Amino acid sequence: MVQPAPKKRKLSPVDEAGRDGVSSDDAASEESLSDGNLLRSSRKVPKISNTTANHRPALAHGASTSSILQTQIDHLLAKVRPDYERRLTRAENAVHKLRRIIEDIPSRDAKPVLEAECEQQQKHSVRIPFPEPHPKEDAKYTLAFSKPANINVVGSYACRTAIQVGDDRLEIDLAITMPISLFQCKDYLNYRYFHKRAYYLACLATGIEESNKCTFSISYTYQNDNDLQPVIIIDPGQGEDDFSKSKCRVRIILAIDGNVFPISKTLPNKNNVRKGPDPEALKDHASVATPFYNASLRSECTSMSYLKLLHGASLQSDGFADACVLGSTWLRQRGFASGLRGGGFGPFEWASTTALLLQGGGLKGKPALSKGYSAYQMFKAVLHYLSVRDLVASPLYLHSSTTYGADAALPMLFDGLRGMNTLFKMTPWSYAMLRHEAGRTLQLLSDPLADHFDACFISNVHQYTQRFDCVVTMPVTQSPALSEKPADALEHIILFCHLIYKALKHGLADRINLMSIELPSKIGIPLRSSEKLTKEHYRVQIGLLLNPEKVNRSVDHGPSAEDKKSAADFRKFWGEKAELRRFKDGSIQESLIWTPDTWSPILTQIILYLIHRHMGDDAAKGLTFVGQAFDHLLESQRGATSDAITIYQPAMNACETLEKDIRSLEGLPLQIRQVSPADPQLRFSSTNIPNLDSHYSQMRPANVYVQFEGSARWPDDLEAVQMTKIAFLLKIGELLEEAVSNLTARLGLENTQYALLNTAFLDVFYPTGAFFRLRIHHERELNLLQRTLREKAYSAVGREETAAALSAYKRNFIQAPLHTQAVRTLSTRFPLFSPCMRLLKKWRDCHLLSHHISDELIELLTVHTFVHPSPWSVPGSVMTGFLRTLTFIAKWDWHNTPLIVDFNDEMSVEEIESINVHFEAWRKIDPAMNRVAVFAASNIDPDGISWTETGPSKVIAARFTGLAKAACAKFIAQGLELRPDVLFAGSTEDYDFVVHLNQQSVQQGHRKGVERGDVFKNLRLQGQDKSLLGFNPVQSYMAELRTLYGSSVLFFHNEQSGRVIAGLWNPQTGSRPWKIGLQYSTMPKLSAGHDQPQVTINKSATLHDIAKLGGDLVSRVEVKQ
Repeated sequence: MVQPAPKKRKLSPVDEAGRDGVSSDDAASEESLSDGNLLRSSRKVPKISNTTANHRPALAHGASTSSILQTQIDHLLAKVRPDYERRLTRAENAVHKLRRIIEDIPSRDAKPVLEAECEQQQKHSVRIPFPEPHPKEDAKYTLAFSKPANINVVGSYACRTAIQVGDDRLEIDLAITMPISLFQCKDYLNYRYFHKRAYYLACLATGIEESNKCTFSISYTYQNDNDLQPVIIIDPGQGEDDFSKSKCRVRIILAIDGNVFPISKTLPNKNNVRKGPDPEALKDHASVATPFYNASLRSECTSMSYLKLLHGASLQSDGFADACVLGSTWLRQRGFASGLRGGGFGPFEWASTTALLLQGGGLKGKPALSKGYSAYQMFKAVLHYLSVRDLVASPLYLHSSTTYGADAALPMLFDGLRGMNTLFKMTPWSYAMLRHEAGRTLQLLSDPLADHFDACFISNVHQYTQRFDCVVTMPVTQSPALSEKPADALEHIILFCHLIYKALKHGLADRINLMSIELPSKIGIPLRSSEKLTKEHYRVQIGLLLNPEKVNRSVDHGPSAEDKKSAADFRKFWGEKAELRRFKDGSIQESLIWTPDTWSPILTQIILYLIHRHMGDDAAKGLTFVGQAFDHLLESQRGATSDAITIYQPAMNACETLEKDIRSLEGLPLQIRQVSPADPQLRFSSTNIPNLDSHYSQMRPANVYVQFEGSARWPDDLEAVQMTKIAFLLKIGELLEEAVSNLTARLGLENTQYALLNTAFLDVFYPTGAFFRLRIHHERELNLLQRTLREKAYSAVGREETAAALSAYKRNFIQAPLHTQAVRTLSTRFPLFSPCMRLLKKWRDCHLLSHHISDELIELLTVHTFVHPSPWSVPGSVMTGFLRTLTFIAKWDWHNTPLIVDFNDEMSVEEIESINVHFEAWRKIDPAMNRVAVFAASNIDPDGISWTETGPSKVIAARFTGLAKAACAKFIAQGLELRPDVLFAGSTEDYDFVVHLNQQSVQQGHRKGVERGDVFKNLRLQGQDKSLLGFNPVQSYMAELRTLYGSSVLFFHNEQSGRVIAGLWNPQTGSRPWKIGLQYSTMPKLSAGHDQPQVTINKSATLHDIAKLGGDLVSRVEVKQ
């Protein structure tokens, strides 16, 4: 069993879009997590391989963590928790200095709104950050400033639950409690409190800026992206005010005493934004509830109350603080934050939810969490509660006997003691995403066979092009549905997104599994009153997780015509697109008909129609779809969006026909036991779709193996077995030509210089264009090769040849059919599996690695993405499947970690351990990885070397992962602006020379067999020279080059449509002492300090010979400097 290998941990950086709005609630602030450098641990953390599955069963059942997992958690906690004592001393000094400055700010007498605003603008340069609507000039209340009642440090810094990663900046929340004397009992109505709050904040900013005691940098921002709650940001200054080494900043937030406004006035079902000539006299029940406004106001009253709640929870439960740190890390890697832009669920919401569940939420009002839980158990229990309890359908009311449902679409976790819904900033889509991620993480943590620590805490899951199958961006416009400002205080973009979500969620229905909307960063408020407010032009991002089985459905069935109300609602929603139809079963239903189109998929058509109908023409014109360009990369091969079963069906049918024809042959000495396909064309994974046409046969034959029933008449000599195979193939070809009209069978020879390898095949051409290559599988060859290998008198060279023949036998006759069957099964299980394999092969080919990376290895890597998709769900588009596979290749440490693929999800712990033991044995036998560099095993191939023993080498494997890393860096940097064709643009700058091929000669070589058919269509089939079918002159040229120069040159070529052959000189062909028997052309080299004559490869002569060997195929040879 492989011992856990030390590995430095790093948290993947979170995209800027994933950090928008990262700010804590006024009660408990989490730190701002920036998109900076990766967290690189200076301490080595054990990396659990798949062999540690024996430690995990207890984990899956909720028991205490294993020692290895606990070590991982301890190291993670040590790295993300700030060093409060050593690093933050200067920051705390700045906080104390700010407190003294604030206490010295002079009071201001109460003045009418207009007078106070004019005085601020004329005497001071700091803006008053009034929220909209701006206070009226004739407002009946006054604005004033007086000394704060209290100044306290609150939030995650005070609770010691903050995290700080890399260069992220930690935020220290300084809560300023405004005196009760500034407020009246009715100030909770119509923004009066928030207007007074904004004036108080401006007075604080003015006092700090005009103080001669500090040089701090001051700016405004929004607390939790809430327009009602502007706050002051204090950044490091100069001299003694420079606390930049602490990597933090101070945020001044405002609060009031919890008794200023009664809880009964700010409940979720109350209306506090009233309209009319006498708004204070309006009845609550006559107005629409304003839950967001009410909760925003109530959150100002609960700073100290929540601080006491969290502090008490940390005293009652030893695991609480660490569980909050784990939760904050988990949320960060998934793009969640307390701000409206971050989904409304961040570290404060995690901590407060955990603390509340320690008090209730369970059966019969008992606590849902035990105070005795460890940090990991508490973290996992909170995830379980979030994923299982639907707080929309079943709201949770703690310490409250009354329900206050204000919006049936939003989650409710109501804290009765503090009178606030803790989840008031969440949206329907952010809550659905939170539950999805919680459920997905629980599945990973409960997996007893693999270590998913990285997937849960280290990997950045919030990479949009990998997280979602389809991404749509659109501008925020003035929708007719939002012509009148609603009563609640939500900004326009939030309301706009609610309309989008409602329309698309209802319209797409079961075509999608999940929908999320991400808002752009919120623009801050200029501090100076002289600076103009920036007009915001927003675009939102809509992420969709698709249901591959239903997303391309062309007919949607609506309600029956007899259901008048439902039918009317259906027509109202869909408009002129809805139509009444009678179906074959006699039912008459409202329905929708969508026409598939290569450049406009059904999903695109639906989204465009829904946005145009419900959001307006301007919004529809601004739509852009991210990800469809990946589909179009395969359009020349009939499109990635086509069903793989359909487009490959002709080839599959032809293979079935071949099997029937062979089994029905009469006159064979033995009965057919099995006919096994073993080719990418017959497992939905060939880069080019098999072109079956009665006029043109496919150029590349599909491999099929024929196995006869056992017989004692087979010879015991391996060379005689090959001769017997030839006789069988000749007989099969003769009988097939007699049985099938216009069928052509042709015997071919291969490996003639190797007596132990298979030496014959039979090419079978059907008049339909199907082209197969038959080989005979004789199971007794395996025993003969093993017996020969065990003979002690066998020479070393003979033993090596026998071992190679044995490996080839297992690969071709045993593993290839099993692999083909397994891939075919997965292709029917996952509709997007086939195009993802084909696209990854195209990427490999474009980077000239066709010969070095086998089709089977590419397929195994793609299988891993689909059957082991952690930390995401199964890919639902070509884009996500392709990019996730590239990401896995880029991160795969193939030196120390084997690739293990479980095709049917049935591998046991013992099987995984056996594979790891085998891998470790190979690394001990071949530590330099000269024979096997990459180890790729599966449940059908536990040996792990079937598809990698012949390549890739160390150099190629490093090149492969290097290209994947470069591609990942490219699509992460470009984000939603990525042009997929950039990833497929291969470069020849890294090679020593490039052989440019004559494309005309290459094309003529491909077309020699069909030239007559180009003139007379009715003579196409008759004019074909079938002896040239399957012949590829470039591949023959490449094979000859590798045979002659393989020891001195490493060749690279795109076998599908390559126009160049690139080469690297073997470093061992450099300067060396001369000796007899060198396998390449040499030339003398003058070198001082050597006793013996030195020679080096004669590059010019070698390149001349390479060009001469190619003849008309080669147009020129370019030598790189």
